[in-house]
Amino acid sequence: MKHVLGASLILFSGAAMAQVDPGVRGGTPGAGQPVAGLNAQQQAFFAETKGRFSKTDGVADGLGPRFNSDSCSSCHSQPAVGGTSPANNPQIVAANAAGAQNNIPSFITANGPAREARFKSDGGVHDLFVITGRNDAHGCNIAQPDFSDLDNISFRIPTPTFGLGLISNTPDATLEADVAALSEQRSALHIAGHFAHERGGLEASDFNHSGNDGTITRFGWKAQNKSPTIFAGEAYNVEMGVTNELFPNKRDPNCQYNTLPEDFTDTSGTQLTAAMSDVTAFGVFMTLLAAPTPKADNPSIINGRQLFNSVGCTACHIAQHTTAPSNITGLNSVTFTPYSDFQLHDMGKNLADGIAQGEASGSEFRTAPLWGTGQRIFFLHDGRTSGLLAAIKAHDDPQSEARDVIRNFNALTAQQQQGILNFLRAL
Repeated sequence: MKHVLGASLILFSGAAMAQVDPGVRGGTPGAGQPVAGLNAQQQAFFAETKGRFSKTDGVADGLGPRFNSDSCSSCHSQPAVGGTSPANNPQIVAANAAGAQNNIPSFITANGPAREARFKSDGGVHDLFVITGRNDAHGCNIAQPDFSDLDNISFRIPTPTFGLGLISNTPDATLEADVAALSEQRSALHIAGHFAHERGGLEASDFNHSGNDGTITRFGWKAQNKSPTIFAGEAYNVEMGVTNELFPNKRDPNCQYNTLPEDFTDTSGTQLTAAMSDVTAFGVFMTLLAAPTPKADNPSIINGRQLFNSVGCTACHIAQHTTAPSNITGLNSVTFTPYSDFQLHDMGKNLADGIAQGEASGSEFRTAPLWGTGQRIFFLHDGRTSGLLAAIKAHDDPQSEARDVIRNFNALTAQQQQGILNFLRAL
């Protein structure tokens, strides 16, 4: 099989049949807007929180001493603020901003995905860069980690944050019932899956055990985060090094320049938007972000959707769920279409990252929501491919719960497979 960007060529019975990934959908971004029905005050909150999400931090703001990038939106910007990794990797610029002289690891490239590196030996995130040499970090002299042992490194790319308020406001009972309704189909396809729950103490590496209420966690590659705000607090500390009210301690005790936590609720004033901590603002922004808008249906898309259903993809990528009542109109009893069951599934050795997190083993991942696929550039947890067909076929492994579904997909004609690709790029 020969791969080219956005396309794959496959031979069938000696005749060349081309399935072409339509590629990243152009035109106006189908995401990045707030949920419908916001009043004037809520719209003001959205604007303020989007600005916070987009700002670039320096050391005085809490950046470092170790970090992966210097802004939330630097990694969450495709196709709009709040999305996922853009075409031009922002980590290249962040690495040497303000006079820093970081070495760029081999797995970080200008046209590759923004990445986080975890060491399999300890399961932890090892930030790519340090503030040593920056003009706002005088006297700091710490070294970057050694990234030469690539066999010990597992990568993660940014997950899109569109529609997180809808996901957060979906009752556990609804998710459980939506999965149970497909039990016969899932059994026939040898699909198991399980939800991650909150049960234990609050630890940065174990977020699907981060609370005491026993409810389903549903955010992150391993369903390790309970809510958009917890996700924001963890990412602010781990990815940028900024201490906050949820994660008040520095991960590295060296090069301390500020009082802690560096991000906090400002109680000195009376204007609520100004008083919000960044972490609170990030959580509000992600909660108020609307779901991605799909492309309008046409015969090819409709046919592709039917095939996507018939081969069994929706046994895990469940099309629709419905939220609970909410005081935010756009989140109030809304039926939305994420194409995910938000469960953990064993994806086999090919996709395994060797990192166990909470209830997720080293080969288990949360079913990635497919909404917004039409405008995504990089796929799978580590961003190893930009091609949809390669991403689909990576699910094929003797241990993978998706293996029977992929066998059904492989049994389709090239034209039928093309229909599924067209449908996915319409999302």
